Amino acid sequence: MRVILAEDSILLREGLVRLLTEEGHEVLAAVGDAEALLAAVERTPPDVVVADVRMPPTHTDEGLRAVLDLKGRRPDIGVLVLSQYVEKRYATELLTDDLGGVGYLLKDRVVQVDEFLDALERVAAGQAAFDQDVVRQLVRRSNGSDPLSRLTEREREVLGEMAQGHTNASVAKRLHISLSAVEKHANAIFDKLGLNGASGYSRRVLAVLRYLGSSE
Repeated sequence: MRVILAEDSILLREGLVRLLTEEGHEVLAAVGDAEALLAAVERTPPDVVVADVRMPPTHTDEGLRAVLDLKGRRPDIGVLVLSQYVEKRYATELLTDDLGGVGYLLKDRVVQVDEFLDALERVAAGQAAFDQDVVRQLVRRSNGSDPLSRLTEREREVLGEMAQGHTNASVAKRLHISLSAVEKHANAIFDKLGLNGASGYSRRVLAVLRYLGSSE
């Protein structure tokens, strides 16, 4: 897999370069700001971009803006966004743009190498990979006026796994239930949320997150 990294922390950037190289991936470029990221992609398009949300010069949302711009022009490139904290506004903005091949992970997750590499592979394959802590805040307990309150506890669990980017088969394995049970719960979720028109795996996940984001 060909990867371009955009991270202003030299220590983390070099650590990621070493990790990816040792895992057999090709790091095409490792840069420290959003402008350099877009220039590197223009020179040699990668399979996946890994970028920090907050980058120079203002350290607000330069990284996020860069990947949204990139996905608008090159939807075939996967993007995995890293963040120091659960930033719901930024996560929602990324996830509700109806894009495939996107991921959002907390930086702490990077040290859990298997989880990080799994997320990278899923994003490269055009799937979704969302940090479980981000999902917990987006798929939170709701008050009685919120349609999410109509979901059963099991449906919430299934929705949480789906929102992380897991396939139905993976959800069944992780929750120790049958595939048919997952499909039944998924249909109930979309029925209760009025999302029966969604089709396709990535579109389905993003439709749920779009709905959650619109209720903020």
